[in-house]
Amino acid sequence: MPLLFSYGTLQQPNVQLVTFGRLLSGIPDSLVGYEQSMVAIDDPEVVRTSGKTHHPIVKYAGEASARVSGTVFEITAQELEQADRYEVSAYKRVAAPLSSGRAAWVYVDAKYAPPT
Repeated sequence: MPLLFSYGTLQQPNVQLVTFGRLLSGIPDSLVGYEQSMVAIDDPEVVRTSGKTHHPIVKYAGEASARVSGTVFEITAQELEQADRYEVSAYKRVAAPLSSGRAAWVYVDAKYAPPT
């Protein structure tokens, strides 16, 4: 099953219920090599779902000391597609390393995604 790391609204129970139809169970972890900021959300459906006009977003910093705290969830491939539909175009889904040593999908700033 895919792992999904969330540092933002996908950790909210109300967003999980709307996006996945269930509450997710996850464990704390941190994203390695990224820095967090905020982005304005102009999609009314996403704002309605999250209750927020600004969401956290991360950009690739490339430094091993950079860390962003969050939660890693085990989800299905279908739920990963549902998460893709929830996220706005400012985000890009990439595989990224976690401090636990695992790798997970994470939504990052599309303008500052890591080199592939």
